[in-house]
Amino acid sequence: MRAFISVDMEGVAGVANGQDTAAGNPEYERARRLMTAEASALVAGIFDADPQARVTVADAHGSYRNLIPEELDERATLSRGKPRTFAMMHGIDRGYDLAMLAGVHGRAGTGASVLSHTFTGALLDVRVNGASLGELGLNAALAGAYGVPVVLVAGDQSVAHEAREVLGNEVVAVTLKESFGHMAVESLHPAKARKLLRAAASEAVGKRGSVPPLRVESPVDVEVSLARPVFADLAELIENVERVDGTTVHFVRPDVAGAYRVLRLIATLGTTSL
Repeated sequence: MRAFISVDMEGVAGVANGQDTAAGNPEYERARRLMTAEASALVAGIFDADPQARVTVADAHGSYRNLIPEELDERATLSRGKPRTFAMMHGIDRGYDLAMLAGVHGRAGTGASVLSHTFTGALLDVRVNGASLGELGLNAALAGAYGVPVVLVAGDQSVAHEAREVLGNEVVAVTLKESFGHMAVESLHPAKARKLLRAAASEAVGKRGSVPPLRVESPVDVEVSLARPVFADLAELIENVERVDGTTVHFVRPDVAGAYRVLRLIATLGTTSL
């Protein structure tokens, strides 16, 4: 059995502020250790359920160079660095049986959800075939395009709600903290969070047959609301991306993989300094 774990940072137990997640700040070094420990807990839980498993862990935050390699469970391989074609989910097309999303935050605009956003602050909303999706849904849809079910999602209470809304009630949704706003949480102790994640990962491996992959009908119709008109200016440079209004663009691609790549490019353009 091959398992893919994508690990972000905002949803990790104890993380509450943007300074926790940005390199160069004093709290960042603590946060990356917490992130690495949560990833290792998931790896351990997978091997508890299947000692013959093969596990890939993908660093999915910021620079994609946050997880500390020598502190990650040595039974897993680590995907790190950027750019990567499929970004947070790079490698998901290489034949996995299940995926897990850890350290997840809510989609852009979610109220009581710590550090909620979608890829970058440039994207205010992404509507795929009319449905609003955040990183959780977009990453799960990409996995689903390759027949891979997302069986576990971990973050705050808003993430657990979003996971069940997008993936169904059979997904193992792990709540590690309660958000009171964009930068305020009440969190489990990290050690307790890791025990919970290990048990949940083992449970999720056993449930993989009851959680179907998230399928998106083709062609894939995408509308993106952007934070500034200049981001729409930049998005129009991409072939067959059309402007709807001052801050909204629209495009259609034959499949989820193609749509995901365009979204990642638009998000990257939104970080351009102008």
